[in-house]
Formats: sequence, C-alpha cells, structure tokens
Amino acid sequence: MIHACRPAFLLRVCLTGLLGASGLSAAPETDPAPRIEDSVVKVFSTIRKPDTAKPWGKHAPEEASATGVVIEGRRILTNAHVVLYASQVQVQANQAGDKISAKVEAVAPGIDLAVLKLDDEAFFDGHPPLKRASVLPEVKDAVMAYGFPTGGTSLSITKGIVSRIEFTRYNQPVSGLRIQIDAAINPGNSGGPAIVGDKMIGLAFSTLGGAQNIGYIIPCEEIDLFLKDIEDGRYDGKPAMFDHLQTLENPSLRSFLKLDRSVQGMVVHEPFRSVPANPLKEWDVITRIGGTPIDDQGMVKVGANLRVRFQYLIQKLAKQGTVPLTVVRGGKELAIQMPVSANHPTLIPDLQGAYPSYFVYGPLVFSTATLQFLSGNSNRMGYFIYSGSPLVTRSGQDPAFPGEELVVVASPFFPHNLAKGYSNPMTEVVKSVNGLPIQNLKHLVQVLRDAKDEFIVLAFVRSGAESMIFPRAQTLAATEEILTDNGIRSQGSPDVLAVWKAASGQ
Repeated sequence: MIHACRPAFLLRVCLTGLLGASGLSAAPETDPAPRIEDSVVKVFSTIRKPDTAKPWGKHAPEEASATGVVIEGRRILTNAHVVLYASQVQVQANQAGDKISAKVEAVAPGIDLAVLKLDDEAFFDGHPPLKRASVLPEVKDAVMAYGFPTGGTSLSITKGIVSRIEFTRYNQPVSGLRIQIDAAINPGNSGGPAIVGDKMIGLAFSTLGGAQNIGYIIPCEEIDLFLKDIEDGRYDGKPAMFDHLQTLENPSLRSFLKLDRSVQGMVVHEPFRSVPANPLKEWDVITRIGGTPIDDQGMVKVGANLRVRFQYLIQKLAKQGTVPLTVVRGGKELAIQMPVSANHPTLIPDLQGAYPSYFVYGPLVFSTATLQFLSGNSNRMGYFIYSGSPLVTRSGQDPAFPGEELVVVASPFFPHNLAKGYSNPMTEVVKSVNGLPIQNLKHLVQVLRDAKDEFIVLAFVRSGAESMIFPRAQTLAATEEILTDNGIRSQGSPDVLAVWKAASGQ
C-alpha cells in the first residue's frame, strides 16, 4: 500500500528515504539560530525592605515580578530594583512551568543593574546568552522591547523607535548613558532586553511618570562597564567628578573672567572638598577632557550625531583614579590630572541595599538619617520645612567633616514611665548628649557608653524642641525590659553594638 507523504516533516522523511534508496546523501540540517525568546526570563522576587520607623525589623514581604535576560558566563542580567532586599529570587523561562531558585551574585543600585546565578545551571543548556550590540544605536532605529509586563503572564513584545540618547542622572549620585525609546514599557518590563536587529542594545529599567511612550533603557556600554567592574567579585562603582560647575554662556561672566570668544568650557563654581589636594580652583574654566573640547554648555560631541555632557567621557578616560583635564586659570592654559572616585559621601546617604543602623537606649530608638528615612516620613515634609529641620535644610549637602551623620530618633517612645510627660521626639535630630555635640551614631553610642553622670541630658537641633532628662542608671536597667516587651532581639545593629560593648567588656 502506498501512503501519500504529508507536507513539512513527513515530506522530509519521504525525501530522505528516496535519497537513501538511490545511494545519495541528504544535505545535513543546520541548527536554527537561537531565538531571542529563549534568552528572556521572568524573575520572581520576595522583597523585605527596611522599616526605618522600626529599624530593628523589616517590612512585611512583598511579591514582585519582572524580567531578566541570559548573558555570558551562565548568568542572568536584570535590574537592581527587581532584587534589592530580596529574600528569595526565582527564574522562569518563557513558556516553561518550573521556577528555578537563584541568588544575587552582584548588584549596583546606582546604575540599577544586577546579576543572578542559578542553582541549576543545566537551565542554560537550552537558553543561550543574548548577543549585545558593541555600538550605540542611532536615533530613529526600530527597537523591540521584550518582557513580562503586567496584564498577562506570557512574554510581551512591543515595537517602537530609539527617541533620544543622553548622559544623565540615574540614582543619586550615579550618572550614566541612557537611551529613550517609545516602545511601550510597563511595570514588569524592568530587566527585559531592548532589541535592534538581532542584538540587545540595552535593558529596560524605568518610564517617565505621567508621560506617554517614554521608556528608558540602560545601554550595553553601561552594562559592559558593570560586568567588567564585578569581575573581581566586588562592585566598586563608576568614577565621577562631584565638583559644582556652571556654564560659560553669560557674557558678563565671560568678561569678568577676561576670556576671549575662543575659550569655551565649564566654570568651576565650587571644587569638591572631599577630594584630597583637588587641583581645581574656583573660577577655573575646564576646556577639554582628554583631547575632546567642551562647549559653553558643558557638552561634547560623540560621533557624528550625538552630543552629551562631558562627564560621560570620565568613564572612558579614567585610569588609576584620574582623568586628564585642560583648564584655563588666570588667562593661562594648564593640564591637570583630576582625581575621580565612585565614592560621594553625602550627609543624608542612600542605604544602597543595606539595612539601617540603630541603637535602643531606654524608651528611645536612635538611627542615622537616610534617604529611605526621609521617604518613610514624607508626610511630615511640611513640618520639616516649617521648623527648619536639618533633614530639609541640609539635604543634599556634603558632610561638614569626615564621618558626620545626622542622628535621628527613628521611632515614637516605647511605652515606659521614663518618657512620662515628654512630647513624641520621633524625627528629631540629636544635637548633644550632656553638652557634647554628637557627630554620628557611633559617637552617640560612645558618649552614652562612657557617661558617668547621674542624668543623661538629651538636646535636639530644632529650635523649640524640648530637652529630655533621663536618670542614667534607671534607663540602663529598663532597656532590657523594654526590648523584651517589644519583641526586639538586639539592642542595636552589629556595627554600633561593637562600640557599645568595647568599653563595658560584654
């Protein structure tokens, strides 16, 4: 009996049989090109964010999902905000049912990138790394955004164009190159690849709230810098300048500096004082970075069609912690080696994935003012402004001296007779203890540890804030009882407990 061969697979079988019968060999089949879809994964995370109002604990778990992409080295690349503070991370392939446990290998909150390793690396046998573009895309290039956004469970692909490329602020204090696209980017797209042709040009990470068709991509150039940084197992961060500069556009400013029209660049308004032996001086005009001229708006040309802030070239030119700059000072041109660093100390820092330090003393909880603490008390911002709190007046400032911190009362009083009659001091900034100005949280703990007076006199920075007097011996004795009553395991975070126990011999 003769059976007709069906199309596709059966036709191939029939032809193979005929070729074999005639003694001819069939042409070998070539492996199909890897599909982009096979390299895109869904990332599930269980997040426990810090509770700055109860710094000894964490917020309740939050479930989140986003996207990731397979890269070289049997790793998954995603956004830092997807896995920051995650107590559990899992990965699921497109069209797969099983989830595979993962751990965070490296994370960079500033540039919003993270790398995951999987417990079962056999996953990568069927999920190859996605190729990354070696050059920036052009504006108007067609782009496809892959991810697992809200509104469904399967892979979503949206189409648009590259709208803009610029060097701008990511998360304080980190800046980087950023690509804007008009393909739809929604919650859940974070960590998904943006594709031009058959290569990834970057990783989706955010949208512009309140605007339509504006999504942002972290370009491959920034990804490559991050991956190179973590090769030694540690993330050091991006080198940068933190000096305050201003443009040279104003004619009167140019006349004041006695500059002819041929001189273009950026004026140094305030050199960054935390840089040892900073070679920049006030009123210097930075005219070149490396061999690239800087215009009066602080921009440089990159390629034929791109103009970005000159600081972009720092990440390309930095060697051994310095970049070459040309400045005009007093009418003379000077070549200097400018120190650059990834470390930008700020008075109110970002926790950067850490949990807050704290110390319990009697009915009081002390902590360090952080951006997360301010965010958690945003409903009190009007009060901070009205009262002149340093949480507002000094926000964004550099420390006045190395190690300076604002020490705050993080929580309301614990219920206890020691606090009877006092107003709630939550969010007050500590000024002094027994007349000694407080420099930082560890210094506060040291002063309390070494106090010998009968009373502890606590004063706050805010004008009108009442001073508080506590009997020292009774407060020490009550602390353990307060901790037990409120289910707090430890009197302080490990860093401050080391200071507290240093002199007591505990």
